[in-house]
Order: sequence, then C-alpha cells, then structure tokens
Amino acid sequence: MTDDTLRDRVHAQMPRARTDLTEMVSFRSVHDAAQSPPEECDKMVDWLQESFSAIGFDDVAAHTTSDGSKAVVGHLAGPDDAPTVLLYFHHDVQPPLGDDQWDSPVWTLTERDGRWYGRGAADCKGNIAMHLAALRALGGERGVNITIVGEGSEEQGTGGLEDFVPKHADLLAADAILVCDSGNFAVGRPALTTSLRGIANVVVTVETLSSAMHSGMFGGAAPDALAALVAMLATLRDEHGNTTIAGLDASAHWDGVEYPVDAFRTDATVLDGVDLLGSGSVADMVWARPAATVLGIDCPPVVGSSAAIQPRARARINLRVPPGMDAQVAQQALIHHLQRAAPWHVRVTIDREADGAPFIGATAGVGYDTMVDAMRRAYGTEVLLMGQGGSIPLCNVFAETFPDAEIMLLGVEEPQCLIHAPNESVDPSEIEHMALVEALFLQSYATARDS
Repeated sequence: MTDDTLRDRVHAQMPRARTDLTEMVSFRSVHDAAQSPPEECDKMVDWLQESFSAIGFDDVAAHTTSDGSKAVVGHLAGPDDAPTVLLYFHHDVQPPLGDDQWDSPVWTLTERDGRWYGRGAADCKGNIAMHLAALRALGGERGVNITIVGEGSEEQGTGGLEDFVPKHADLLAADAILVCDSGNFAVGRPALTTSLRGIANVVVTVETLSSAMHSGMFGGAAPDALAALVAMLATLRDEHGNTTIAGLDASAHWDGVEYPVDAFRTDATVLDGVDLLGSGSVADMVWARPAATVLGIDCPPVVGSSAAIQPRARARINLRVPPGMDAQVAQQALIHHLQRAAPWHVRVTIDREADGAPFIGATAGVGYDTMVDAMRRAYGTEVLLMGQGGSIPLCNVFAETFPDAEIMLLGVEEPQCLIHAPNESVDPSEIEHMALVEALFLQSYATARDS
C-alpha cells in the first residue's frame, strides 16, 4: 500500500476516532474506588474488548492483576514467522481535580478551537483511538503479528502490570514494543522519547511538641515543627533553583534537541516576570538532572488556623532521577540530606514511599530506524529525540523481561495537552498523524528486518 493510500485511509478513520474517544472519555475510569465507582473501569475494559475483537484480535481478555486492576491483552496474527510488535496503552485516567476547574464537562468530549477536551482525551485514551485508527486503516495489509496490552492502574502507580508482565512473558513477548504514553515535542513536530527520569518519593514528618501551644505565651522559645520543616525543604534548592541534595550530581547536560525558553514558559504556564529555575538549559533541567518537588504539606490551612505553634508537620517529596543515576541511591541521599538539614534536634521520621529506575529507550536498530522513517514520511519533517521528565517504571520491566526487544516511546501527548491537569485536551491532527506513523511502521517493520 502506498503512503498516499494509507494516509487517505487513516484520514477516513477520523470521524470514527472521534466517536471512539467520545465513548472512552465518558467512562470515569479512575482506578481508585474512593474517587470513582469500580464499574466505570469495568465499562472501559468491556469497551476495549469489544472494539479490538471487532477488528480481528483473538482472545481479547481482561486479566486481573495484583492490584485489582485489569490488563487487556489480545493478539492479531500476521504472516508465518513474522516479527511481533507489542502495542502498549493504559486505560485508566487521572482524577479530574475538581469539576469547577474545567471549562467544559470533564467526562464529555468537547471541541474548542480545534482541540478535543475531556479527561483522558490525550492521556491515554487518545493513544487508544490512535491505535484503533491505524489498525482499521491497515486492514489485512500488515506484515507483523500484533499484541496489545492495556494497563488499568498506570495513573495510580500501584504496579499491577509491572507484576503481571514477567509472570506472563510468553503472552507478551515481542521484537518491538511501542509504549504509547508519550508524545511529540509540539504539534506537528515528531519526536521519539529516548529517556525517562526515574522517581524516588519520601514522606518526611517533623515533631517538636506533644501538643499545639499558644503562639503568644510560648512563641519564641518553643520549637515550631512547621518552621523546622520549611527550613529543611528550603535546603533542597539553591538560590538559582538548582537541586542541592548532597551526593547527587546536578550538573549533567542534555545532548538531544534543545527546549526553547519561550516555548517552555508557554508550555509550563509560567507567569510573566517569574524566573525559570536552574543554571542549566531547560532541557538540562527537565531531562538530564535530578529535581525535587514538594508535592504536599500537612499543616493547618489559612482559613481556620489559630494562633498556635504547630507540634507536627509532614511533607511528601517527589525526587525525579535522571538516566545514569540509581533511584534507590538517590532516595537514600534525599533521606540523609533531610536528616542533616533538620534544625533544633527536632524529631524526624522519613518513610520511603516509592522508587522507580530511570529509563533509556532504543536509539538504534531496525525498529528504531523503521520508526524514524515512518515519522518522517507521515510528518514530512525531521524527527527529534527528546527526554521526558516523567517516569514509566513499566519500561524497565519490559526491558528486563524482553532484553532483545527494541522499546520506543511515542504518542499523541504533546505539551498543550495539559495531561494530569484540568482542561486536558488532544489535537486531533496528532491522532491522525500518529495513527499514520503507526500504520507505516506496522506495514514496513517486517520487510526492514528481512532486508
């Protein structure tokens, strides 16, 4: 099939892709019973089974994993002795973070200014719509065996699929793995994500008194737990915003595409006049260096607070770990740093919450070359190599379980999507272009391996 024919066939799938995404967004598939009814996740699973079965996948099954989520697995046979491509996606979504923060209904796909809005529209249901459009456009003209695996708890980070993969390696074995939970540098700027930062979270608790005490009667001499915690957190960065955790190198440089300052300010919604952090380039800071972020603090809110010295305060800290750095070593360094930074001999308790290794994807090989070529043909421009500050621990599980497979990260989630935030959206042109990329890859990969 020629590129033009395949392009036309993908384009013809776009009305169906919008219908697919409308239906998927309507499922409130947050894998947390405290936030969304479990049957919403089940509805999403049923929809996936029906949709992939309808285009020829065999035995599309929902496998309950160790965290109670369901992994959707199915197979589409290709020619005898053909290579196998594994297509990954996740079908759970982030919670909405408050319906009143959205400009349109959270669970209704809504078009505004050419973009489609709704929770999961990009992350990751937009990628599911992309998979379906690519496979329908190809029809029977594919040269590979295809396996799908859809994760049901990726956003909760509870590890159901990470546990499932090595135990079911025969079910998921592949020559190339497309992890479609990433995206391009910008709309129309094709990119492969070649690195992911790892993660090392801790929760630190500071205690100073057995009870809250009157700030007028005791303030000045009585140790304030909240003030101690603030002082400890302030040591995680220097005056320029560089990470300053003892023992962690924060001077590495990113060798791939540069991230222009103006583009980053726009993508990150930085307010006018507010400085960016760090002494390196934007790409250095977000892709190549560690970064500590205070995710939350337990302390009295302003409204309702009283004139009292706080006896206890707690913070959750997220440390992003760049490739080349061991996540567990980094976590231990963070713990030691906080312990040393504690003033006044306050009592400090630090709990390890989570850790996940950084990841480096394929940057050479037949699969990589075929994917880069497919992107060039689909977009008509050169392909960028970029990093992602986020973490996908499953990538390391794939690499350990299938050491000979080429693992590539791609998808529809460019910066304007605002994934994990209110008003998440997807540009439908990215679904269309990336569906063409995937279709071209699936059509060409086997021939490239044989040549």
